[in-house]
Amino acid sequence: MNRRSLLALAALLSLNGAAAIAQEFPARPLTIVVGSSAGSATDGLARAVAQEVTKATGQSVIVDNRPGAFGGIAAQFASRAQPDGYTVFMTTNTTQAANPHLQKKLSYDPIKDFAPVALLAKGYQLLVVNPQVKANSVAELIALAKASPGKLNYGSGSSSAQVATELFQQMTGTKFNYVPYKANPPAVIDLVAGQTDLMIADLATTLPQVKAGKLRALGLTSPKRLSLVPGTPTVAESIKGYEFGYWNALYAPAGTPAPVVSRLNALMQAAMKAPAVRNAAEQAGMEVSLSSPEELDKFQQAELERWGQIIKTAGIVAE
Repeated sequence: MNRRSLLALAALLSLNGAAAIAQEFPARPLTIVVGSSAGSATDGLARAVAQEVTKATGQSVIVDNRPGAFGGIAAQFASRAQPDGYTVFMTTNTTQAANPHLQKKLSYDPIKDFAPVALLAKGYQLLVVNPQVKANSVAELIALAKASPGKLNYGSGSSSAQVATELFQQMTGTKFNYVPYKANPPAVIDLVAGQTDLMIADLATTLPQVKAGKLRALGLTSPKRLSLVPGTPTVAESIKGYEFGYWNALYAPAGTPAPVVSRLNALMQAAMKAPAVRNAAEQAGMEVSLSSPEELDKFQQAELERWGQIIKTAGIVAE
């Protein structure tokens, strides 16, 4: 048998082996790595998906929270996991599209280190302030900020939260002091305590505090009002053209066999269509938005460029 035939046979055997593995997958527990702490929109979605995957496969699914570095700690960990599909990464545009423009040195490559599995959902955010802040509307917040430039502090535990607020400042000519956090939930805790003054973050993190009367909602970053937050206007109603959103997606480590990626995609498609998961997404202000691995790859490439433009427009300099 010549060399070409041997290579063809080896490739066939490898393909057959991968297909056999995919048919048996998952044969043991899985781990979903999340780059934010408990209480965030991504964490809530991951836990809802985990329950559905367990129902479908009979295998337990562990949600491993690794907050810090705007999801960078989790991204690095997930990218270095064994590429067998048993450790996957549920993340957002923060790690996969924004961080490369916000940080000069990344411990991972958002393109080369991951195999796209599926786009899962898209969501919007809520502008909230501590009740002690003397602003009951977006217009009043802008006036207050302009009257006292540099005196209001905003917290952020994700690039979506940071860039949304920086873009707000750029479009209104205001200036806030940036206070970084490992994740949005602890940033909201400090906002409630009065350590900071305002924040733009996902509804899963902010809305419970608004309903409890501990924070005041001023505006939604969505293009239209949402029934989840009755009576709350969009930021765009005061700032023409302002709109800001985020997305969630699932990735596997680069090198994960294509049949396993396909199986993971099928599991995500089924899980995201389950009523319990759809409800969890809706309660967090997200809409289910599913894709194939190939579609996520193209979407991420476009988002990487788009977020670069947003960050440039907001005047944020990479640190």
